[in-house]
Amino acid sequence: MKISLTNPYTNQIKHTKVGFSWTTLFFAFIPALFRGDFKWFFVQLVCAAFSLDLSSLIFAFIYNKLYINDLLEKGYTPADKYSAKVLRSRGFITPN
Repeated sequence: MKISLTNPYTNQIKHTKVGFSWTTLFFAFIPALFRGDFKWFFVQLVCAAFSLDLSSLIFAFIYNKLYINDLLEKGYTPADKYSAKVLRSRGFITPN
């Protein structure tokens, strides 16, 4: 399921998936690089160097959550009611 987050200061919209990251499973740290998420790109790169693809499996379960949390910390907010509902149901944001 995809959600949209918007930055209220720049009006930039980011679309991201919630849940398991198939792209991270198959392409390891490359999805983080394409998203411009350099912090998690380097973390995954270092982990991949030491774990022989086990890190791809682990990050596939947690990467989208980490990415969404980072966007929310940077000030992004849900762009629509559907995204807000999904984020509330998954515990990313608290109900108002």
